[in-house]
Amino acid sequence: METTVLSLLLAWGWILPVILLLVFYRWTFHLFGIWIIPEDKVGIVTKKFKLFGANKTLIEGEIFACNGESGIQADVLKPGVYFWYWPWQFNIDIEPLLEIEKGKIGLIHAEGGQEIPVGKILARKVDCQNFQDAKAFLKNGGQKGRQTQFLTAGTYRINHRLFKIFVFDITKINANSVGIITILDGDPLEKDSIAGPHIVGHNNFQDPDAFLANGGRRGLQEQVVLSGSYNFNPWFVNYEEIPMTEIPISHVGVVVSYVGPEGEDLSGSDFIHGNIVKKGNKGVWQTTLDPGKYPINTKIMRVETVPTYNIVLNWADARTEAHNLDDKLCTITVRSKDGFKFNLDVSQIINISYTNAPMVIARFGSVKNLVSQVLEPTIGNYFRNSAQNSDVIDFLVTRSERQKEAKMHIKNVLDVYNVTAVDTLIGDIVPPDALMKTLTDRKIAGEQEKTYTTQKSAQLTRQDLEKQTAISDMQKSLVGADLGVEISKKNANAAIESARGSGESVKIKAEAEAFQKRVNGEAEASATLAVGTATAEAYKLAVDAMGNNNFAQYKIIEEVGKNKVNIMPQILIMGGKDGGGGPIDALLGMKVLENMDRLTDVNTKKIEDVK
Repeated sequence: METTVLSLLLAWGWILPVILLLVFYRWTFHLFGIWIIPEDKVGIVTKKFKLFGANKTLIEGEIFACNGESGIQADVLKPGVYFWYWPWQFNIDIEPLLEIEKGKIGLIHAEGGQEIPVGKILARKVDCQNFQDAKAFLKNGGQKGRQTQFLTAGTYRINHRLFKIFVFDITKINANSVGIITILDGDPLEKDSIAGPHIVGHNNFQDPDAFLANGGRRGLQEQVVLSGSYNFNPWFVNYEEIPMTEIPISHVGVVVSYVGPEGEDLSGSDFIHGNIVKKGNKGVWQTTLDPGKYPINTKIMRVETVPTYNIVLNWADARTEAHNLDDKLCTITVRSKDGFKFNLDVSQIINISYTNAPMVIARFGSVKNLVSQVLEPTIGNYFRNSAQNSDVIDFLVTRSERQKEAKMHIKNVLDVYNVTAVDTLIGDIVPPDALMKTLTDRKIAGEQEKTYTTQKSAQLTRQDLEKQTAISDMQKSLVGADLGVEISKKNANAAIESARGSGESVKIKAEAEAFQKRVNGEAEASATLAVGTATAEAYKLAVDAMGNNNFAQYKIIEEVGKNKVNIMPQILIMGGKDGGGGPIDALLGMKVLENMDRLTDVNTKKIEDVK
């Protein structure tokens, strides 16, 4: 066992010195003035003192040594092996390289160098290999403080004692947006200027020194930047991201610029309400912006959107169009000649052409101002004046004429303001309740009268229809009757001809028969006269023998029996004394009279036949 342990110690005995050497190599090499700088490091040297030569110490106010003076050395030790840096004379700090990630920038603050001139904020750029040559920075006039130059993504060997690094994100302007730039350094703006002029050659403000060298001014800039990524030095550039200016369909954009040279007025001598200038000059541009999106710097110019379609404006409560130009308008209250107040709604349609849009904006500043300053008082006062010259009912009755008059009046007014009046429409008219009831009653009465007239006409039409229907139904019978008449006429004519022939024959026969009857009649008449004479003599003798009353009663009873007359009534009515002079006598009398009348009629007929 002891042999084994000893052999192990002998076999591994060299490892311990190596480990100790590796642990203490730094101190071991440093004791002999040897320094090793790794590839990803830099060495920052501080000289504690200088043994020989002039300029042993730095000039008062300086911190970094460029000529071997004692103090922090401007140059750094790059990766490699260095000798003669004795630990009692030098102190070397090994620090990592500066690495700027992608999407970042490094801002530099110099701890040494010359003073920045009064009035300047940032130190100007000097040739120093992106601050990796500190000695060149100091000797070439590098200034102390925040630098205009910055470091983009990459790896740098920077003297961290001389340069402090501040890492920022790069600037991104989103799509459909625009960046308005304000510069924080440079000469002040010229008098009466609100923004710095357009400067070329600075790569969208990413090269501050080029911007300043070409005459760039501090403050708000006319130039804007579009969507994209930019390496802006936040100590130099301040930006504000806003949406691009959009001109909708059926609109134009009128640009009012507050910067630019004074241009020639293009509006003409008759227009005295402002200047209309060319694009790029100060004032209202004659050229309008068509529908689309534009990178407009809203800090130095204003774009007034003007509708080119027919604009409807409503003077009515709780009714506003989508454009909201009439959101302040309300129903118009007027007073009539007879002292009644009533309300009416009005709609006005106007149109502003794209050629007249700059003049409207130059005069009023906005379409909203046109509505409030011109249209609202013009239309309101017109209808108030019109109502004062009319009764309420007359105003209602003559509504169409008043609408035409209002259209012409308002058209003449708006022509002066370069606005086209398309139409004027009177909407609801709300008269007082009492008058409204009167009109309603009158209307109802009129409608009722019309209804009655219509009903009467309908009845007459119905009667005529029924008459015509009856005539139509009888037409068939009439036709048949007409045919029957014709047939009867023909039959009658035929019968007449036949009768004529028969008549001649009958006439001859009748003449013969008449002669015979006359002979026979004369004989019969003689016989009848003889019989009558004998009968009369017999009646006279009977009257003399029986008396008048008794003979009359006898003859009555004889006739009753001969003709089987029922002389007994079914119902016997008694009256008078002893039954005499009652209903029976009256009935018998009536019956006898009837029979006598009948006999008289028979005899009369016989006599007529004989004749």
